[in-house]
Amino acid sequence: MSSGGQVSENKIVLVKRKTRLEELVVRYNTVQQAQFYIERLGADFSDYISEDLTYRQAVETAVIELSALGRVQVLERQHVPNFIFGGEDTVVVLGQDGLVANTLKYLQEQPLIGVNPDPQRWDGVLLPFTVKDLRLLLPEVFRSRRQVREVTLAKAELNDGQSLYGVNDLFIGRRTHVSARYLLQHGAAAEQQSSSGIIVSTGLGSTGWLRSVLAGAAGVTRSAAGLGLAAAAGMSGGAAGREPAAGAGTESRLAWDDPNLYFTVREPFPSRTTSAGVVFGRVSGNEPLRITSQMPEDGVIFSDGVESDFLAFNSGVEAVIGLAEKRGRLVV
Repeated sequence: MSSGGQVSENKIVLVKRKTRLEELVVRYNTVQQAQFYIERLGADFSDYISEDLTYRQAVETAVIELSALGRVQVLERQHVPNFIFGGEDTVVVLGQDGLVANTLKYLQEQPLIGVNPDPQRWDGVLLPFTVKDLRLLLPEVFRSRRQVREVTLAKAELNDGQSLYGVNDLFIGRRTHVSARYLLQHGAAAEQQSSSGIIVSTGLGSTGWLRSVLAGAAGVTRSAAGLGLAAAAGMSGGAAGREPAAGAGTESRLAWDDPNLYFTVREPFPSRTTSAGVVFGRVSGNEPLRITSQMPEDGVIFSDGVESDFLAFNSGVEAVIGLAEKRGRLVV
């Protein structure tokens, strides 16, 4: 079959993850010990069994379907950061939205297909397909006949040459719950700050951490004003009284390819040596965010909620946060 021979040249990378049950077995050595631990807490262990069985079946079916279309390499989640993807690879992610985001940032614009392994369990904004769709979907992707949505990525670059990408957001702060100290520069403004950290969100991440932070800030401001605390908290003017940037409201969903990033400073603390005037803003291509660490230890930058994959950000290190030079490409 000429068409079969042509398709077989395609390399497909199938990214999978450990289930909750597999992670428990790694921790407790056996299924029986894991069951004892879960049931002792009053939880339903059968749900762990069911989830694991469904996911394993989805992986097996996906491998069968994809093997009929090309050369398949199965890749575990923990190996993604160090894996070298080929320029012509097609990447299939079998998991939740988080696995899609955590894979997308390591690609160089290869098309990514998000597959929902268990639609009855997971909603999956980034998982428009099921395993049964793969047989018909992949040939269309190979021939560039399938629509692809571009995703704006964030990038943190350090003055020591290291960098990290973010699909939903970047976090800059301390590993622990103590305050982060740093110099923040945005446009013509520069401030010494002490806070719980800075979040920089993309358009794709606008309904996640960014929405949560803005909703909390709006609620606190309203309640504090009602209790007569606004003036005492220093919220009567300045940056705390500014309206959020257009399109970044708590009910808004920014486009995945929005050409801007948005930063928010969590719980900024004004004092004799620190300010809280620049706590929210838009990061564009010609106006990046610059942050210089003043944290002697435990300063970190991580992305998309994966704290284990981080850049050390301690005293003297400068980070430039801006738009990435590449974009993610999600098949829809």
